[in-house]
Amino acid sequence: MNDANQAEGDSMKITTPPQDVYPSMTVSHGDGENKIAPIKLGQRLKEIRKTLGLTLEEASQKTGLARSTLSKIENEQISPTFQAMQKLTSGLQIDIPQLFAVPKQLSATGRRDITRFEEGKTHPTSTYEHELLAVQLTNKKMMPFKSLVRARSFEDYSGWIRHDGEEFLLVLEGEITFFSEFYEPVNLNKGDSVYYDANMGHMLISASEQDALILWVTAS
Repeated sequence: MNDANQAEGDSMKITTPPQDVYPSMTVSHGDGENKIAPIKLGQRLKEIRKTLGLTLEEASQKTGLARSTLSKIENEQISPTFQAMQKLTSGLQIDIPQLFAVPKQLSATGRRDITRFEEGKTHPTSTYEHELLAVQLTNKKMMPFKSLVRARSFEDYSGWIRHDGEEFLLVLEGEITFFSEFYEPVNLNKGDSVYYDANMGHMLISASEQDALILWVTAS
């Protein structure tokens, strides 16, 4: 295919808009990179010893290994034999896999997003009026939003609402009735909250005269 035909073909590609998820969310499952750090057995042993609040001398007494040997292991000057590792795990009362556990690499991304009062992104539906929060951040691990609950009866829904992840709900104003697939309906008032598996069918209605206002946080 020549360049002209290739360009024409590219221009005819149709981009399908992303499917709207309840109500609208993109959740990150990680940073996209699996970086494997080298295991430093000596450093790991030192971390364990300090976590246990032991001096080298105390660790020596518990494990039966000479203080100088422990020091050399911690400073990566020698590698422990399997017999030495058995003494370490027995004396320190840990499992061998704990010596090889790679510590998590923690780093701050510095991300922050402020949503001023009533300045979130609106997303009305037939049963709710959602206000999406922190919309400037992409690939979030959580999706927070406030919702006015318009629905007044179970029949206002065409069926159970269910989606991936877990959800936290806090009643900010009014009263709701929370329906879930495996539990009896329960009424929740201002200040009450519920945490649940969002794969389980669920829905809610306002039980107060005015539309109830809730805070939802969805995580996947």
